[in-house]
Amino acid sequence: MYTLLNVVAPIFALIGIGYISARRRWISEEALRGMTDFVFRLAMPALLLNGATTPHPNGGPTALAFFSGCLTAYALALLLSRLVLRMRLAEGGTFALNAAFGNTGMIGVPLVIAAYGPTGLSQLLAIVGLHSLILLPLGTVVGEIAHSSRAPIVSILKATVLSVLRNPIVLAVLLGLVIYQSGLELPGVMRRFLEMTGMAGPPVALFCLGASLIAFDARRDWPSALLCTVLKLLVMPGLVWVAGWAIGLPPVALAVAVLAAGMPTGANAFFMARRYAAGADRSGATVLLSTVLSLATLAVLLAVL
Repeated sequence: MYTLLNVVAPIFALIGIGYISARRRWISEEALRGMTDFVFRLAMPALLLNGATTPHPNGGPTALAFFSGCLTAYALALLLSRLVLRMRLAEGGTFALNAAFGNTGMIGVPLVIAAYGPTGLSQLLAIVGLHSLILLPLGTVVGEIAHSSRAPIVSILKATVLSVLRNPIVLAVLLGLVIYQSGLELPGVMRRFLEMTGMAGPPVALFCLGASLIAFDARRDWPSALLCTVLKLLVMPGLVWVAGWAIGLPPVALAVAVLAAGMPTGANAFFMARRYAAGADRSGATVLLSTVLSLATLAVLLAVL
């Protein structure tokens, strides 16, 4: 229990400090944007590039288990939204994205590093690299179909993939994997730069995440937001565990895959909902509610894995 507290408490303490700082206006919106850009464009890419270019076991089976459960959860949520909740396709698409798209960057990376160190991070890299590359185009295609866009599907997919490939975190993982597979060695100076810069990523990311939560209101559409939170925090980890057990993942890889599945809903799902004007209030409520409740669910997952 003491070890568990050592892992979880600092992470959620930083989130809480960020939330209080933004609520009390101890930090301006401009400063928060600058810190977020630093994390997204420099610190986290440096951390992931360093991890991807360090010798590590193959994370392919871990990603296979994760996305098997993730895409099953997406399909289940989409069916539930349409057949039970009677949502329109556009709202159902964002509901499904809320139930499948997790905050693997801002919470997943710090938590896995704290719990499993570089070994765990190496397994997480395969998931992080494909996470946005798979789910955001999927959400975009569903949104465009729902809005009867005149653009052909191929054009939609091309524009979406190009947009995702401009994501610095995705680029860092892909570049790191290319360097690692090529057998090239990073110069010592570059390695130290990546280590120093990357160390700043997790704590600043957690602070920024906490500060961003003041934009969301869990009182809006809370029943469906709670249902979506249950799918994200409980059902999806269960599905990933079954997939990982079925393909025989070793203990650390299985733990990382299940923890990644148990991440709260990522803010990109909210931005997608707002872009298509489809359940944005519900999506924002899900981001907030799942982040708060994940304090308990992630603690349980860490205890049992």
